[in-house]
Amino acid sequence: MNQMELATMAADPERVDLRVIASFVAPGSRVLDVGCGDGALLKLLESEKGVDGRGIELSQSGVNQAVAEGLSVIQGDADRDLATYPDAAFDFAILSQTLQATHNPRTVVEDLLRIGKRAIVSFPNFGHWRIRMQFMSYGRMPITSNLPYSWYDTPNIHFCTIKDFLTLTREVEATIEDAVCLYGDGRRLTQNAPWTIWNLLGEQAVFVLSRRPPNTL
Repeated sequence: MNQMELATMAADPERVDLRVIASFVAPGSRVLDVGCGDGALLKLLESEKGVDGRGIELSQSGVNQAVAEGLSVIQGDADRDLATYPDAAFDFAILSQTLQATHNPRTVVEDLLRIGKRAIVSFPNFGHWRIRMQFMSYGRMPITSNLPYSWYDTPNIHFCTIKDFLTLTREVEATIEDAVCLYGDGRRLTQNAPWTIWNLLGEQAVFVLSRRPPNTL
């Protein structure tokens, strides 16, 4: 990343994953952004990577904002509507900070792998040490900068840790092509660190996945 990208990341630490995701997307790719919100990632990808971008978003307000920016976004539910997309319709199918808000995370990830040649998934790590400490110290559902909601008004229904996500990738037979673990103001943990360290120190993770080819004799 260049200095301008790093400065942008530091200025918006809560969505630093968007810059990381963009770094994995090849210029001119066909992209589907699932749970695209107001279209911030699509706008970034279209302006800097020249992608052919499409988005699907559950909230009408998010769709309205994205469409007002000239983005191709429709209202839809990741849990139901991904099944209607054909196989390998996109180069990248992206799910950023939305996995924990889906009702059937495994099915959604499987659909991403089917729809895109590669899937990119980012999510907050519920195994971070601050979350563990809040549980131990207060015995209450934790609130952090990456998980800012109270238990009674959160859209998140399936929290997971980095280790949980690794287990899911094995169960859906996905190949991890790349991964980034973020902490603090957008800093990266070394990729040589063991998964246990990522799970303890990482606040967010971004994974690039592809479907594992079938075994051949």
